[in-house]
Amino acid sequence: MSYKEMSKEALQKELEQLKAEYSEICEKDVQLDMSRGKPGADQLDLSMGLFDVFQSTSDLKSENGLDCRNYGLLDGLPEAKRMMAEIMDVKPENVIIYGNSSLNIMYDTVARSYAEGVMGSTPWCKLDQVKWLCPVPGYDRHFAVTEHFGIEMINVPLLEDGPDMDMVEKLVSEDASIKGIWCIPKYSNPTGTVYSEEVVNRMAALKPAAEDFRIYWDNAYVVHHLYEDNQAQIPNILEECEKAGNPDMVYEFASTSKVTFPGVGVAAMATSEANVKSIKAQMTVQTIGHDKINQLRHYRYFKNFDGVKAHMMKHAALLRPKFQAVLDKLESDLRDADIATWTNPVGGYFISLNVMDGCAKKVVQMCKDAGMVLTGAGATFPYGKDPKDSNIRIAPSFPTPKELEQASEILVVCVKIATIEKMLEA
Repeated sequence: MSYKEMSKEALQKELEQLKAEYSEICEKDVQLDMSRGKPGADQLDLSMGLFDVFQSTSDLKSENGLDCRNYGLLDGLPEAKRMMAEIMDVKPENVIIYGNSSLNIMYDTVARSYAEGVMGSTPWCKLDQVKWLCPVPGYDRHFAVTEHFGIEMINVPLLEDGPDMDMVEKLVSEDASIKGIWCIPKYSNPTGTVYSEEVVNRMAALKPAAEDFRIYWDNAYVVHHLYEDNQAQIPNILEECEKAGNPDMVYEFASTSKVTFPGVGVAAMATSEANVKSIKAQMTVQTIGHDKINQLRHYRYFKNFDGVKAHMMKHAALLRPKFQAVLDKLESDLRDADIATWTNPVGGYFISLNVMDGCAKKVVQMCKDAGMVLTGAGATFPYGKDPKDSNIRIAPSFPTPKELEQASEILVVCVKIATIEKMLEA
């Protein structure tokens, strides 16, 4: 029965019962963590063969004859560039291979823009004001990067098919201080949103007032499908930008951090040839090259893109029951109560839960007090400030399915208590 249809007396009685359940939960010394999108141990086990690729007697020469134990190849091995290009659906000549972290590339790219400018434009540090568009709810670490550099962040609603493009088009065309936009185009963090073809095309056709405006296209979950027969496909943003006369407007990022091992993956940027040339000129001052042995190891482990895809279906088989355990509990216990909405993603690492306005912080704190840690309420918005205090990010990947059943039970009880108490205040 919908809580909205219940009398105050009925709500009060329901609340007393829920508080009794919550007290019992708190007495069980629960220790659960759904705060970050970390792969579970079962997922990490899938890639242990990566360590068997090389022995001390292995040939460590790249296909172009380079000894990977030595210096050389600033922008990455040709086979590694080809592998990451296939993952991102771009051309190898548009790819630069870095270290293990795509977040590190994004930070460095913002830092270079801040200190040196973008392809000859004024360095951002010499400007009076720099602004950035942030689709919300979004990825807290994106927002941390722009906040770190003192960039003013502007919330843009994330709709069912991507950012509100009417708002994006208006803002970037009118304000030259807007220098970028964060985008997670496939299986967005935290909603699982997939950008539509129309949104991608409109993004590529933007007419920004700033010549150094860039789309930061974080394709973190490009191969992270949950189902073999339901895999989202989106247009190639580099190609669409080129068609629209904006070939230099996008930086695309991806890594194998959640394909093999976080911290031991291969990360890459894909962008126009002009951007590649400019970035490589800056990189020559920063480094002589990244870990080519790891690049070679990943390539030889997967052999080709078919190897990557087969590997990701093994991940999917482990993740599906975890997502389903959470979704089943939300459906069975919250649907009829009509007090929350949630996403049902077909890829990525997160479920986005929206509770009654003004309740998210309380729900997260109650869960923490009961032994179950969630991402902090507000983290999915710039400056950690959710204007409605309603969004909660759920990360089902790390716990076991059995632990997720227990975690979901705690979450549901806390949502109900916080909601009823809010309703009774009115």
